Parts: sequence; structure tokens; C-alpha cells
Amino acid sequence: MEISERDRPRAGQWWALLGFAAAVFVAAAIGGLGVRGTGAEYAALEQPAWAPPSWLFGPVWTLLYALIALAGWLVWRRVGFGAALVAWTVQLALNAIWTPLFFGAGRYGLAFAELVLLWLAIAVTVVLFDRVRRLAAVLLLPYWAWVTFAGALNFAIWRLNG
Repeated sequence: MEISERDRPRAGQWWALLGFAAAVFVAAAIGGLGVRGTGAEYAALEQPAWAPPSWLFGPVWTLLYALIALAGWLVWRRVGFGAALVAWTVQLALNAIWTPLFFGAGRYGLAFAELVLLWLAIAVTVVLFDRVRRLAAVLLLPYWAWVTFAGALNFAIWRLNG
């Protein structure tokens, strides 16, 4: 596959990639602000048999956040800021909200409802990204799949602990 001229990164675009990575890092950090002991809280919850161990979430989210940043950057390089990156920003904000709702507030039902909104926002982002750059949309598919799994897990925990 040949890379077109418009897809060849210029020097300043590498700084933009760092900006997208920083935006994702900030969203992750906001999500974790004031929420400590999530591993212990997660372990104390009644969980379905298929629930993953708490140690798995860190590595998975690290990879997913890297993919989210890269996907946003690829779209930005192609079309700049527009509807696709507005959708990207919305899903990132919704991503940041879930952890405080689930762990900080212990509002499992509300966290599930918020996760449904996040899932829909990711869907919109994938569709809009696909119109701009298929690779960017594909990079979001593992994230969308994980949020689907997380939604099922959140729902199960809500039902078991509600």
C-alpha cells in the first residue's frame, strides 16, 4: 500500500500526535481523579464468573488509549478538526466520566446508562472516521469491542450488587 503525499507526516504533525496522546492521557487521568482503591473495590463486588481479574484492565486500557490517540491523529491529518473529531472528543469525555460514576459514586446503574451513551458515541466516531480514513476507524474497533464487554460486565455487576 503506497502512502499518499497527504498522509506523509510532516515534522509539525509529530507534535500533533503528542497532543492527541496528551488529550487521551488527560481523559484517563480525569477518569481516575479521586478514585483510589479501584482494584480492591472491584474485587469486593459480586461478579459474574466471566469477569476478568482487575490487573488486566491497566494493560488493556493502555493499548486502547494509544489506539484512540493514533486514530484521532490520523483523521486530523487528513481533514483537520471537524465533525469526526467532535465525535472523537465527545466519546473521550464520556470515557472519562465512567470511572467516577462506577467506582467513585458506586452508581452502577447510572454508570451503565453512561456506558450505553459512550458505546453510541464510539459508533458515531467509527462511522465518521471510516468516511475519512478506514484505518482510523479500524483502530477504534478493539476499543468499541472492549466497551461492549465492559457494558455487559457493568450490567451484570449492577444486577448482582444492586
